[in-house]
Amino acid sequence: QAHLVESGGGLVQAGDSLRLTCKPSGRTFSIYAMAWFRQAPGKEREFVANINYIASRTDYADTFKGRFTISRENNENTVYLQMTNLKPEDTAVYYCAARKMARATRNLGDYEYWGQGTQVTVSS
Repeated sequence: QAHLVESGGGLVQAGDSLRLTCKPSGRTFSIYAMAWFRQAPGKEREFVANINYIASRTDYADTFKGRFTISRENNENTVYLQMTNLKPEDTAVYYCAARKMARATRNLGDYEYWGQGTQVTVSS
């Protein structure tokens, strides 16, 4: 059974940076679109960023443009989310997701595979 494993979360201070990593287990996701979502306490899961399978197109929710960068290394079967200038409101569980299509979307319902999430906590 294929699944995704996120890592790189932790406790940081406002203004710090973190890089999240997502690696699949059980299959190669090099031809899949990938995305990051997050869920803060008491809130719905929301779209953060996505990247299509050839990494030529990325998309970000407005909140994260200029601060977060999604990238992928298909030869390493890995997707990253580089987060800079973190704010306390970025505190959430961050999830990696994969879609069995080349084109990435913002809709979490389009993604068939999910990780367990990694906690990011930003203190003020």
